[in-house]
Amino acid sequence: MSGLETLPRLVPAQSVEELISSRGFAQWRTRVEAVSGCARPVQLAGSGGESVFVACKNRRASMCEPCSRRYAGDTFHLVRSGLCGGKGVPESVTEHVRVFTTLTAPSFGPVHNQPRTASGRLRPCACGEWHHDADSRLGGPLDPDSYDYVGAVLWQAHAPELWRRFTIAVVRHLAGALGMRVGELRRHLRVSYVKVAEYQRRGLVHFHAVIRVDGPDGPGTAAPGFVTSAVLLAAIRSAASAVTVWVPGFGTVVGRELGWGEQVDADPIAAHDSGDPAELASDRSVAGYVAKYATKGTGATAGVDRRIQHAGQIGELEVSEHHRMMIATAWELGGVEELAGLNLRKWAHMLGFRGHFLTKSRRYSVTFGAIRQARKEHRQAAVLAEYGIDDTPDVAVTGEWVLARVGYRTDAEREYADVIARRIREERGIQARATREAHR
Repeated sequence: MSGLETLPRLVPAQSVEELISSRGFAQWRTRVEAVSGCARPVQLAGSGGESVFVACKNRRASMCEPCSRRYAGDTFHLVRSGLCGGKGVPESVTEHVRVFTTLTAPSFGPVHNQPRTASGRLRPCACGEWHHDADSRLGGPLDPDSYDYVGAVLWQAHAPELWRRFTIAVVRHLAGALGMRVGELRRHLRVSYVKVAEYQRRGLVHFHAVIRVDGPDGPGTAAPGFVTSAVLLAAIRSAASAVTVWVPGFGTVVGRELGWGEQVDADPIAAHDSGDPAELASDRSVAGYVAKYATKGTGATAGVDRRIQHAGQIGELEVSEHHRMMIATAWELGGVEELAGLNLRKWAHMLGFRGHFLTKSRRYSVTFGAIRQARKEHRQAAVLAEYGIDDTPDVAVTGEWVLARVGYRTDAEREYADVIARRIREERGIQARATREAHR
């Protein structure tokens, strides 16, 4: 099989031309194509001399664009199957009450922004200037000396707990609105969700979420008709305003209560995309929106995509002064004994955010594992068919693998891998457009 053949020795080439003409290039190219041009593949060597490339599977586009695109694709299918059905979810979910909501962080001080009038016209910032989209000051505090960096980092660290409490509160508020106890409500319906975290320019996350109401046995059963979008929207807004987390004081810092910001967006999701931007968010547009943000990092630049190892490293990062202050504050708070449980130094490069970027309730839809397993089986079947193998016991299995290398050896290899990645991306884009045209 092509993925497990012994790899002829590929002499490191200093130019792409030398690489293409080198011995073993064709086999090397096949392995790079198998991982879709991954920017930093892992090469494994088998005990029998076999060699195989494994994609790095990094979800961040700033680290590996090919793997992040695959992650975004998997996210799209995970979210959309919970909206439209498929991959084990019945299509009847399109008839369930579904809401797209966004929860934001509170203010920790005024920041440079691009305010707009009610008609959408741009207004000058509170600093008196007009900021263009690429202005590095956007999101930074108007007065850095008075900005509450400690509060911002502490809120960031507790955002996952706020989300957990919010999901519990939604069910309680929904039960209250319907005049039921929570236990009684669960005999009539279940609330499922999927959410993704996105960094704002000010360095704080906000959460985009799809919240769906199912019948008592999950997506295969319909919720009672008395649960309307309006009732769910009201429960979401009241739950968001009620949820808080108490953080005890330490040193000279007083204890504080943390909650969500005042801006809570919540809108029903339409079953189909009509193409009219004035209508409700559609299931496909929502899935694409969530998938896009699943591959983003902090927005602080690629310089902080890896963990901070020591305090001296912070001053050398190529980030804005605002993000540098958040990282430095997280590192400093990580040394406070009372906050040891937050493990903030480990997450200083994430500006204090310690949660998963994408989470879902168990019954919302298919899992990432199931999507990846299906893709693996599809590819295995394709390779077996290519070699005329229809009986899997005929396939030799190598049970022991060792790490041979991570990444490419030369700039020429990295450059050619990028060419492969771009070609595969273009081909998939053409196929996707053709598929959309065929279904119109």
